[in-house]
Amino acid sequence: MSAIRDTGYREGNTVATFAVILAAAGKSSRFKSKGAEILGAGPQKKPFMDLKGRAVWVRSAEIFSNREDVKQLIITVSAEDIEWFKEKFRPNLAFMEIEIVAGGAERADSVQNALARVKAGIDYVAIHDAARPLITDKWVGEIFSAAEKHDAVIPAVRVSSTLKRAGQDLKIQETVDRTNLWAAQTPQVFKRQLLLDAYARRGDFQATDEAQLVEHLGHEVKIVEGSPLNQKITTAADFRMAEALVNALPKPKGIQALHPFADEEPRGMF
Repeated sequence: MSAIRDTGYREGNTVATFAVILAAAGKSSRFKSKGAEILGAGPQKKPFMDLKGRAVWVRSAEIFSNREDVKQLIITVSAEDIEWFKEKFRPNLAFMEIEIVAGGAERADSVQNALARVKAGIDYVAIHDAARPLITDKWVGEIFSAAEKHDAVIPAVRVSSTLKRAGQDLKIQETVDRTNLWAAQTPQVFKRQLLLDAYARRGDFQATDEAQLVEHLGHEVKIVEGSPLNQKITTAADFRMAEALVNALPKPKGIQALHPFADEEPRGMF
């Protein structure tokens, strides 16, 4: 996304346009923070934690903000956190021209609130977990390209570990066949109208991700093989792993233009 953002799709433009929704309105109930000193008096939620000099959500957002084909960037934040969020991250929001939308009771409700704000001329909508900061522009480009061919795509990685189903007593009930099993990731990308249709027909159905909603509609969703590095920060252990891995990722091109006071970390091995 260029420094001067387009207002939407330009007539006659053959380049596909994307809006990105960053989901950051979760409760983070499984996450134990490293200490209140990181965020001061603010909410201790994983997307807001400082990861080597920049908040987790900022690292997630900057990849998209730097792309020319991304014309709109929206973040969902819990209603009770919005004022704090605006004050805490005012410079980042200004640099990346991010719109804030109040989250709902569940993830699907939050995304639906943001989807209502997506500009009519946008071709595709990408939904990305704000707590997945270890992404690269290359991966995003591959997913976006696949979306233009298939209308509905998600990144995913093959399940390689042996899976066990256990009861409440933690006694193993069975070993699950992992053949053809994939672990879904984000960003999940859909033709805008397709996603609107999926949400319009969801009723009381509470999907765990947008792909499930589109599947529920009866539409095929294509998998693009993802990377094991693209992990969602869910626990404190995940956060420590992200701290160890973040320097191995390349910085987005033009990052200094977006964040003139950003830390000078090594570009890593890519």
